[in-house]
Amino acid sequence: MATLFYRLITIIGGIVFVVALFALLWFFCKKFLEHQGVVDRVSERATELATWTFAGISVGLVFAVAGAFVLGPWAFYRTLRGHGVAISDGAAVWWGFAIVVASLGIMAVGFFGFLAAVGAY
Repeated sequence: MATLFYRLITIIGGIVFVVALFALLWFFCKKFLEHQGVVDRVSERATELATWTFAGISVGLVFAVAGAFVLGPWAFYRTLRGHGVAISDGAAVWWGFAIVVASLGIMAVGFFGFLAAVGAY
């Protein structure tokens, strides 16, 4: 019975962490767009930007953990180019990298806290 409980907690925890990662990406993308002076459809644009950045991170994590730090910023940069935000290419890549690092860093701290809470770490 205890094993089933831990499996259930792990599945629910995993779903919560995926949702939380996307929420962090969306929040940081929205703040980035506001910082750049975008006022038209900010939530919609932040959702699209976060979705593609999340997809880049996810694909990068499948191949190698370091791939998330390459494909995530690249997806952020490519999506940002489509929105016509006035920012240099280099700055867009570095902003994407910062958003990915901040989001994954916060999630890593939370994940290790979760592992400690269930006694697995």
